[in-house]
Amino acid sequence: MKTYKPRIADKELQRKLAGIGAVLIEGPKWCGKTTTAEQQASTIIYMDDPLYKEQNLRMADINPKALLVGECPILVDEWQLAPKLWDTIRFEVDHREGEGLFILTGSAVPAKTEEIHHSGRFAWLTMRPMSLYESGESSGEVSLEGMFETPDNIMGINKLSLDDIAFLICRGGWPRASLQTGDIALDQVKYYYDAVTRSDISRVDGVRRNQERAKRLMRSYARHQGSQAPISTIVEDMRVNDEESTDVKTVTSYIDALKKIFVIEDSVAWNPNLRSKTAIRTSDTRYFVDPSIAVAALGLGPKDLINDLNTMGLLFETLCIRDLRVFASALDGQVYHFRDKYGLECDAVVHLRNGKFGLIEIKLGGDQLIEQGATTLKTLAAKIDTDKMKAPSFLMVLTATGKFAYRRADGVYVVPIGCLKD
Repeated sequence: MKTYKPRIADKELQRKLAGIGAVLIEGPKWCGKTTTAEQQASTIIYMDDPLYKEQNLRMADINPKALLVGECPILVDEWQLAPKLWDTIRFEVDHREGEGLFILTGSAVPAKTEEIHHSGRFAWLTMRPMSLYESGESSGEVSLEGMFETPDNIMGINKLSLDDIAFLICRGGWPRASLQTGDIALDQVKYYYDAVTRSDISRVDGVRRNQERAKRLMRSYARHQGSQAPISTIVEDMRVNDEESTDVKTVTSYIDALKKIFVIEDSVAWNPNLRSKTAIRTSDTRYFVDPSIAVAALGLGPKDLINDLNTMGLLFETLCIRDLRVFASALDGQVYHFRDKYGLECDAVVHLRNGKFGLIEIKLGGDQLIEQGATTLKTLAAKIDTDKMKAPSFLMVLTATGKFAYRRADGVYVVPIGCLKD
């Protein structure tokens, strides 16, 4: 039986509603935005309800204020179908007393984003597919928030095997899939992928895009997860199997469309103060918002990943970045990537608004890989100029396998993803 699972975003939404008039929840479709909003709304308007869609859109055009009647908070679901509502809600927030008046949800960014995002009357909340902690696979014995207090010891027992991780990469963090098992659970992202390539990538801005070209782009993006591959490399990838001309401009428009519907969420480069004058690479790192999208694009399954651990390692990194983003958001932080011109690289930097940060290397597991990760973390930590910025709160190797979460003698934490929470 389908049941609602509490999400980390529930608390974020509650906190934001207590302090501001309107909250906009954005994120990919099927990630649970509407369900989260419904839990705290008193009045709900479904803009895309087939029975009322035409009427809602007409009313939003001629008299948008008439839609915003009812007990607050008022939820306007898929609000981007009627962008005129934005100014009306902004006006209502200015002229009504109190906080927590409106919740807006949307799975696409409207065309006129400049007008939309320049407002101090709204708070933004980005939702993503569920972390392993939210879907019940992680024990949650190790808290990321607690790591910023640099505990002397941590304790956690990992119950996830490599086979489990392979399945969870392929299943993804989609709420519906988390309530299903086996192949039925794995099928959900296939339906998502088909919807994206068939219609969503074109519907977002009304520009007709070729389905097969969208698939080729997503396959290339899947192969470059966790890398800083330039668009020119992706173009060359696509040209191998594309008889028609593919250029940088076209590919860029496809990527932009996928970002607008929150399929792609690249990682921004971190720029710390270093003791030496080392050039830092500023290119974004390529990621889908969920690893299962890459799996669907490549046509793989759990057994394929087990038989190709290199590919599994790349997609495991995407899974970890997804979870770290969910956790960091709850801590008022962001996840970045670091790489310098000499190739020194750190997979994830969780940086909080208060200036604290932690350095994380992501590895499938095994003593050799863990040692490599720990060496990288200590090398980067030694380069940071602590006269100009704080020292890292923690160094962590985040793994797929390993029975325990623990602190090494050199201070580096080793934490299986099956133990981590916000």
